[in-house]
Amino acid sequence: MWRALASNALTILVVGLFLIGGLILWGQSQYKAEGPLETAMCLQVKSGSNMTRVSQQLADEGAISSAMIFRMGADYTDKAQQLKAGSFLVREGASMAQIIDDITSSGASTCGSEIEYRVGVTRVQTRVRELNPATLEFVEIASFEAGEEEAPAEYVEKRQDSDTRYRVSVAEGVTSWKVVEALKGIDALTGEVSEIPAEGMLAPDSYELAPGDDRAAVLQDMQAKQQLRINAVWESRQNDLPISSPEEMLILASIIEKETGVPHERGQVASVFVNRLEKGMKLQTDPTVIYGVTKGQGVLGRGLRRSELRRATPWNTYVIDGLPPTPIANPGLASLEAAVAPEDTDYVFFVADGTGGHAFAETLDEHNRNVAKWREIEAERNSSSN
Repeated sequence: MWRALASNALTILVVGLFLIGGLILWGQSQYKAEGPLETAMCLQVKSGSNMTRVSQQLADEGAISSAMIFRMGADYTDKAQQLKAGSFLVREGASMAQIIDDITSSGASTCGSEIEYRVGVTRVQTRVRELNPATLEFVEIASFEAGEEEAPAEYVEKRQDSDTRYRVSVAEGVTSWKVVEALKGIDALTGEVSEIPAEGMLAPDSYELAPGDDRAAVLQDMQAKQQLRINAVWESRQNDLPISSPEEMLILASIIEKETGVPHERGQVASVFVNRLEKGMKLQTDPTVIYGVTKGQGVLGRGLRRSELRRATPWNTYVIDGLPPTPIANPGLASLEAAVAPEDTDYVFFVADGTGGHAFAETLDEHNRNVAKWREIEAERNSSSN
């Protein structure tokens, strides 16, 4: 009898262990399997929340199949106490394991609200955006010009949210003075800027920010990125160019940047200046004259006067030979690349063509005809606007 009881107990124990093992394996497979979420969502984790609340929220949204397995998985992987506050993108079909990793790793929000400070040549625009989880595209909900307009309520609200993300985007062709002035006006940043970085040495790009970041440190990041670009592009340069150093490359690239915003034209514009340098011709480019007037501090806001075209400044390429002594703006990567890999042309002239681009010419006669066409276009526009 006792043997039978012991045998039955052993059988029950083995079956029980087998069932428990099966449940564990099933739970693990559920934890790592593709989830039921059909459309991506933005998960808001409030400060002070816990895995119980988050698991129930995910279950209610249809992102996970079991709140209990989700919590057990977090406990089993020792991540239950590593929950971060923020806004996290949960992609369609995300497994519980993926979601756990996302909400316990860096703590950096991956969806929700973003405030972007866009530093352009003529203005600084602040945009408040929301990420649409379904399309992974930002939708603008407010926009204003810092210093010119009162901040809208949406901006004030998002500035107070701890999970709002921030970035500053610097356009190609912006001067170093303009960048510094823009950073001074960003209330999410702290610290003073003791001096304006050298012209041309800030990389136009988009930079993630965090509230309280030091302005000088942000500028250092921009300088480091630009130096890396300069080093890499200089190493890839064509042979026999009329520029002899990375510094001259940077100067030429800044002129290319200011002369055209049309991507496919950069190589042609670069060829004009390279050809002129090789022939000993003056560059005769208006943006250098403008820089001599403004020193990169502000926008001229009007056409150049004849007296300014004749006035001698270190940057006036109608007067000086060769390149000016410094860059006239911060060039982007594409303009740097064009400076060391110009197209193979015989062009030595170009003028606006009325479409936003330029008409290029090899001879003065051809150039004069292009100029006459441009004057006609200007006259027509002026008469239609009056």
